[in-house]
Amino acid sequence: MSILGFAKKQFIDILQWTESGDDVLVWRFPIADFEIQNGGQLIVRETQAALFVDQGHIADLFGPGTHTLNTANLPVLTDLRHWSKGFESPFKSDVYFFSLRLRVNQTWGTPNPLTIRDREFGAVRLRGFGVYSYCIADPRVFFRKVSGTRDTYGVPDLEGQLRSTLVSTLADHFGQTQVPFLDMAASQDALARAILQKARPAFADLGLSLEGFQIQNISLPDELQKRLDERIGMGIVGDLSRYTQFQVAQSIPTAAASGGAAGAGVGVGAGVAMGQAMGKTISQAGEGPASAAPVAVPSAAAVAGVVCARCQARLDRVSKFCPECGAPLA
Repeated sequence: MSILGFAKKQFIDILQWTESGDDVLVWRFPIADFEIQNGGQLIVRETQAALFVDQGHIADLFGPGTHTLNTANLPVLTDLRHWSKGFESPFKSDVYFFSLRLRVNQTWGTPNPLTIRDREFGAVRLRGFGVYSYCIADPRVFFRKVSGTRDTYGVPDLEGQLRSTLVSTLADHFGQTQVPFLDMAASQDALARAILQKARPAFADLGLSLEGFQIQNISLPDELQKRLDERIGMGIVGDLSRYTQFQVAQSIPTAAASGGAAGAGVGVGAGVAMGQAMGKTISQAGEGPASAAPVAVPSAAAVAGVVCARCQARLDRVSKFCPECGAPLA
């Protein structure tokens, strides 16, 4: 090598990575035209790992600490390069740093409702969302199957695959267990633990460890939720006749405010009459069609009242003559 060529040659004495954000999972140290100095220092911080790859072969993996690069610390690389007792010259290898930190608050959700068979409602469509957390557990597997030789590999590059894995596991679990929809809200923690255990092998196959999985909400699409609300409302109503009387009683203050004392009297009479009529109808429907009898519906005059054409007095009962002026009523 010429003196000029030797002068241009540059060596790397320290290899290290200071993470600048939360999005990078793997970062390749920029070797380029540089060579790693024999006896150089490799600094691997906590929650990191460093992987040496030489000529396409995965060599040595280093955990946290400061490592001196020599044949004693590079046994696999030494064997690949056929170094015998030691080496004095610089060498070139790709060095990849892996961030092993826990990636928390990763969101998942069903892009489309999942159709499942429910024991109470038949076929229903469910939506769900929540959060999960994971970390790199095996850098060698992750390098072979996921990150490869890219300069950087980040969290956004992986989240689509992981979300699909979780949603697929969720749908499969619903299909196997057939838990009724109304019981899912009460057992969300148990459901999340089951999904966590089922999805872990798929994560491990990529060199990852699924550390947490939470279900924040499971719901029906809007149109199905309205039907469920109607069913819940009917269950809350219970006795329909008593509920009708209660509703009429609630409306009396409004009637009184608009029509005075006479309006309040009309409201009371109408409420009692309607409640009795509906109560008879419901009781007769329960006895069957054979015993059903026509229900007398109060006349319009009894319910709404009449007004004397002469003195304009309002009556709340049926009468032939006005009790105020004695004029005949039509």
